[in-house]
Amino acid sequence: MKIGVPIEIKNNENRVGMTPSGVFELTKRDHEVFVQKNAGFNSGFLDEDYIEVGATILDTIEEVYAVAEMIVKVKEPIEPEYKLIQPNQVVFTYFHFASSEALTNAMIESKSICIAYETVEDADGTLPLLIPMSEVAGRMSIQQGAKYLEKPIKGRGILLGGVPGVPPAKVLILGAGIVGYQAAKMAAGLGAHVVIMDINMKALRYVSDSMPNNVISEFSSEYNIRKHIKDADLIVGGVLIKGAKAPKLITRDMLKEMQPGTVMVDVAVDQGGCFETTKPTTHQDPTYIIDEVVHYTVANMPGAVPYTSTMALTNVTLPYVIKLANQGWEAACENNPPLARGLNIVKGDIVYKEIAEAFDMEMA
Repeated sequence: MKIGVPIEIKNNENRVGMTPSGVFELTKRDHEVFVQKNAGFNSGFLDEDYIEVGATILDTIEEVYAVAEMIVKVKEPIEPEYKLIQPNQVVFTYFHFASSEALTNAMIESKSICIAYETVEDADGTLPLLIPMSEVAGRMSIQQGAKYLEKPIKGRGILLGGVPGVPPAKVLILGAGIVGYQAAKMAAGLGAHVVIMDINMKALRYVSDSMPNNVISEFSSEYNIRKHIKDADLIVGGVLIKGAKAPKLITRDMLKEMQPGTVMVDVAVDQGGCFETTKPTTHQDPTYIIDEVVHYTVANMPGAVPYTSTMALTNVTLPYVIKLANQGWEAACENNPPLARGLNIVKGDIVYKEIAEAFDMEMA
């Protein structure tokens, strides 16, 4: 199979869809890999690294899309890429269709095969290709939240862990999944007072059993959320509903109940966000302020730490890339149920229920 790895052109997206190690695994199986010039540079991989393992370097993104039977990316295609995607071309990447009707319509029109990392699902319900980026984003949410709590950036001017004689910041985390757990772990390690909320009692029990004493678990309800936002310094939204839009757990009116300079980090922004006031931002311009509340809503948080993120992502995507290359997408999905659940749009038809429901569209 001919496999293309283009440069990510989304704002400040520095990751790359495949490392030289992954290319080696494909070329030794007699597949051809075409990598756009400098695609891996921001993740720490040079063109020479790819050439050494058998890749062909192409100058432009147009050339990569034109030659490839399968495109391996990191982020969803953006508008300049829509016209480059060809009928019957496999595109394997994060899509997050439920947050963008324009992207959904463009991929329907392209007649391509869209396999979304975020909906590849194991039999036990886990999402193996989403987990590593959720781990990165969960940890980064505290790193970024701590920074934006600083007064020069309009935060409350609070040090997350406090100092002797001065209490630490209060961190409220919505969701006790991968993102929430990793956020709690980082916040606890920095010495913050942490409250983590979920409606999944199994997840809350795990938090209670495994976290230090400065992490408290509580059942999530609107009443309890409204209670905690009044004195929270940092609020992290990490709620995920597979392939669907995130629920709005913090509404616009709630902002008036928060302290001026409170920081909200919405890790669910890719799925529409779990704050009503969320709108996607970039690493170039990451925050905005509404009612004196600082919002950090960068849609590709892991892109700021591309070496770590690229390595973590490609560790889990490569086995699926190899299956798709060796067997073709139809046989690979037939033989691998988790991969089949990654099929979102196939040759113009929506085949994933949550996407059809998000936009009230027909499902094949």
